[in-house]
Amino acid sequence: MTLPDRAQIIVIGGGIIGCSTAYHLARDHKADVILLEQGQLTSGSTWHAAGLVGQLRSSASITKVLKYSVDLYKRLDQETGLETGWKMSGCLRLATNQDRWIEYRRLATTAQSFGMDMQLLSPQEAKSMFPLMQVDDLVGASWLPTDGQASPSDITQSLAKGARMHGAKIFENVRVTGFEMKDGRILAVKTSKGDIACEKVVNCAGQWARQVGAMAGINVPLQPVKHQYVITEKIDGLSSDAPTIRDPDRRTYFKEEVGGLCFGGYEPNPVGWTMDDVPHEWEFRLFDDDYDHFEQHMLQAIERVPALNSVGVKQMINGPESFTPDGNFILGAAPECVNMFVGAGFNAFGIASGGGAGWVLAQWAIDGEAPLDLWVVDIRRFSEMHRDRQWVNDRTLEAYGKHYAIGFPHVEYESGRPRIVS
Repeated sequence: MTLPDRAQIIVIGGGIIGCSTAYHLARDHKADVILLEQGQLTSGSTWHAAGLVGQLRSSASITKVLKYSVDLYKRLDQETGLETGWKMSGCLRLATNQDRWIEYRRLATTAQSFGMDMQLLSPQEAKSMFPLMQVDDLVGASWLPTDGQASPSDITQSLAKGARMHGAKIFENVRVTGFEMKDGRILAVKTSKGDIACEKVVNCAGQWARQVGAMAGINVPLQPVKHQYVITEKIDGLSSDAPTIRDPDRRTYFKEEVGGLCFGGYEPNPVGWTMDDVPHEWEFRLFDDDYDHFEQHMLQAIERVPALNSVGVKQMINGPESFTPDGNFILGAAPECVNMFVGAGFNAFGIASGGGAGWVLAQWAIDGEAPLDLWVVDIRRFSEMHRDRQWVNDRTLEAYGKHYAIGFPHVEYESGRPRIVS
C-alpha cells in the first residue's frame, strides 16, 4: 500500500463521524478525499456504541442534524448494498413526575414545529407498547415513532463503502504522527507511512481528537469516560420490534437486542478514564466489567422491567466514550489553525448524530462556514480555561451525570468554580 503524496482534504479517524464526513465530501462536493484510520474502521468507540437513534434536542439546528441522520440511515443500504441495521422502532420517553411531564409537553410542541409527530401517552398506553414494563409510577410517556436503533459498525462500513463509491480513498493502519505547519496553516499531514500534502484536514479522531488537535496547536476539550451497558439473554414476550425506551428519572435506557434487552445509563458518579493521552493501541478493546459500579443501573432497570430479575447477562460492555464539558459535541473550524476542522466529543450520541454531523462538517470544510446555526456545538464556544485538563475533567464528569436531568432554565454547573468572576 502506497499513500498518495497529496490530497485536497484529509479526514483523520475511521469511526462513524469520519466515514460520514468522507462520504459527504465525496458524494456532495466531489472532493478529492483521503481518510486515515490508525487501526481498523470502527475500532475506537464506534464499535461498542449502543446504537440508539433519537432525534429531538432543544436546539432546532441539532434536531435537523439528527433528523438528517435518520433519513440517511433509512436509504443508505439501497445506495451501497450494505445493511445498516436501521430499525424504526420508535422511542418511548417515560415521565415519573410533573416536572418531567411539563418538559415532555413542551417537547411535543417543539417537535411539531420541526415537523415531527410526538404523541403524549397515558401510562397504560405506554404499557400496551411495551408490556414487560412496570408503569405504576408513571405520570405518562411521550412517543416519537420515527426514532429507532441501528448497528453502529454496519452503518460505518456502509458509509465507508459509499465514500469509496464516490471516489474517496480509505487507508487503515496509518497513524497520524504530526503536521507540517507554516503560519498557523497545515501544509502536510505526517503519518507512519509517509507525508501527504493537503489543503484541509478534518479531525474526526474520536477520543484521540484532543491529541491530534494538540499536534497542530488546537485545543479540543474532551474527557474519555467509562460508559457501561449490559446485553441480556433472550426474554420471553419481548417483541423484536419493541420500542427503545428512555427512562430519564431512573437515568436508564433500553433497547431490544436479538431477543434480549440492552440497557445502560448515566450515573451521577461517573468514572473518567485518563487525563493523559489515550493509548494508541486501543483497537477493539474494553475495560473489565465493573458490576459494583453498574449496580445502581441494574436496580433501576429491574424495577422498570421486572423480567430482568430472572434473565442471564450475555455480555457487559464497558468502554470509553469521549464527553465534553457541556454535553454538546464539537464541530467546526478551529480558531488556532486556519485549515483544521473538528468533529468529535459526541457524548455517547455519535450514532444518532453521525449522518447529520458528517453532512454539516463536509459542507463546513468546503465553504469555511457552517450551513446552519450550529453555535451550541461550535468549537469556538470554548476559551482559555478549557485548556486546563483538571477543569475539563471535573466539569465533563458533572455534565455526564446530568445527561438525563430536566432542562430547567438558568440551571448552572457547580464544578470548576470560581474560574471566571465579575
